[in-house]
Amino acid sequence: MNDGNSSEHLDLVGGFYDAGNNIKFSFTTAYTVGGNNSNPENDLTCWQRPEDMNYPRLVSVCDISSASDLAGEMSAAMSAASLVLKEDENIAEKLVKAAEELFILAIGTEKQGTYTTNDDCGGKARQFYDSTSYKDELVWAGLWLFFATGNKTYLKYSTENFASAVKEQVDSDEGVFDWNNKITATSILLTRIRYFRDLGYPYASSFISSTINTDLLMCSYTSDTKYSKTEGGLILLKPSTNSPLLQYAVTASFLSKLYSDYLQLLRTTSRSCSDSVFSSESLQKFSQSQVNYILGDNPLKMSYVVGYGDTYPVQVHHRAASIPWDGKQRICSEGNQWLNSEKANPNTLLGAMVAGPNKDDVFSDERSQPWFTEPNIASNAGLVAALIALHDPPTGFSNPIGGILGIDKNGMFENVKEFS
Repeated sequence: MNDGNSSEHLDLVGGFYDAGNNIKFSFTTAYTVGGNNSNPENDLTCWQRPEDMNYPRLVSVCDISSASDLAGEMSAAMSAASLVLKEDENIAEKLVKAAEELFILAIGTEKQGTYTTNDDCGGKARQFYDSTSYKDELVWAGLWLFFATGNKTYLKYSTENFASAVKEQVDSDEGVFDWNNKITATSILLTRIRYFRDLGYPYASSFISSTINTDLLMCSYTSDTKYSKTEGGLILLKPSTNSPLLQYAVTASFLSKLYSDYLQLLRTTSRSCSDSVFSSESLQKFSQSQVNYILGDNPLKMSYVVGYGDTYPVQVHHRAASIPWDGKQRICSEGNQWLNSEKANPNTLLGAMVAGPNKDDVFSDERSQPWFTEPNIASNAGLVAALIALHDPPTGFSNPIGGILGIDKNGMFENVKEFS
């Protein structure tokens, strides 16, 4: 493969495809761990294994002033990765250096914007992942840089710009944590600082508003006053869109369990918002219910994670999974025989979460219906986060509070030396 490798562009072999297609998006890739490496016309019309592709692959190159969201998301991803890979000091330092350089470039330009509004940069990505804002990604990036470096300049940027990022949020994204919206997750991270490293002035205002936002979000998860649920119990965060419902349910599961852990660490039994009250226990119950639904506790008794349980999707909308490994190179025109086949995929895409059911708990296991059967890396990232949050702590882990509590309240702050 020579993906993007030419006299004009760097070699872009490697990385991950976005979903059942053969397209790479840097934005959603950075969200999962961030830019577009594909030829959508061919990638969508050719039902072909990645190994068999021989058509030109276009690479979109973005000016920093028109890709603030993309730069912010990539910076955040590298900062977070540096914390995970901290034991390899060389790699961690390289990640932080690149994250800082990209962030400084992004906030230092006179003009800022979303990459999908620029045809040369993200025009082809717009039909798949149309970014609606950029301030949330920059605030998100600044916050992760603060955790990665301990430099309060980054925290200052995030807290000073948090309110304007909230105002930029589109109504349909309110309460959602996904590739396009980081407000909910940023609120929870700011609340974490307030609870476990209260830095006071000049950050107090943003900390308080983020806590209020987080409490309102948790109330909306545990009650039916804002978001409804299917008869089977799946929360409907964006029911009016054609987006996969499960991708929002798993991030809601993750965030609610994370906040439940916060409350347990604080030894707080409950919190309130307006006329509602929620407890750590109710948050954990909600979190567990969403994952249980996805793993088979639903009206169809169907696991929406491939390879898990007795019944799961076998016609996953995924090129490589649907075409047999028979040693033969297949050209584009041959692909439809597998796309339209009624047989199960010859290759099991183990661990992939499909798009899932509709708001009536209805699901059709048909490869030709991607709105039911297509997986994507952004959705699976949320699933992994939720599963880890709900998993029992490692053997030998001492939790004086009891319950499933796998977070360390001080670990995120080990680089914040001056505030310890």
